[in-house]
Amino acid sequence: MRVLIVEDDDILRDGLKVGLALAGFTTDAVGTCDAAATALAANGFDAVVLDLMLPDGSGLDILRDLRARQSDIPVLLLTARDTVRDRVAGLDTGADDYLGKPFDLDEVAARLRALARRSSGRASAALEWSTLRLDPARQSVEQAGKPVQLSRREYSILHTLMSHPGVIFSKTKLEDKLYGWQEEIESNAVEVHIHHLRNKLGPGLIETIRGIGYRLGGAG
Repeated sequence: MRVLIVEDDDILRDGLKVGLALAGFTTDAVGTCDAAATALAANGFDAVVLDLMLPDGSGLDILRDLRARQSDIPVLLLTARDTVRDRVAGLDTGADDYLGKPFDLDEVAARLRALARRSSGRASAALEWSTLRLDPARQSVEQAGKPVQLSRREYSILHTLMSHPGVIFSKTKLEDKLYGWQEEIESNAVEVHIHHLRNKLGPGLIETIRGIGYRLGGAG
């Protein structure tokens, strides 16, 4: 799950970026409205953590623009302005959730997982496919009840595919989910990770749709 963090406080922004990455998210971070608008124009994010008070405007303006463009990307407002009026204004503008500062990183991660679950129409926190079970909160994977050890990238690919069963993801789309702006991507990285997943979980789990991309295979 790729998350854009919009926060002007350098220490807080870096802390969110590192903390959410440790919780299994792919993170990018900016500190202004202009930078956020540029980032969001690429439409590569699954959620936004958005501060309201930014040096060149209000986070509400970013939110209004997103909703005016009919974007349904989940937005978690994260701000020190935590009066009832502020919360109502944020939610009525189109925010999906609201968390006041100071906050706990574990709660931010949990709220983002909940937003992702609701946006995909799932009731259960865990993802299941055939004998496979993935728990986003614990970043754990089991096959037929037995734990499977995956690297961070392998887990991210599996999480992406299991979150959207039946959807075909191109190599480029998977790279967008796996890597932030400043991370170097080797040309065959996705193929290597999928090869390892097939070795660990069975060759039929991930189908290659020639010339298009990858999707979950076998019975769900």
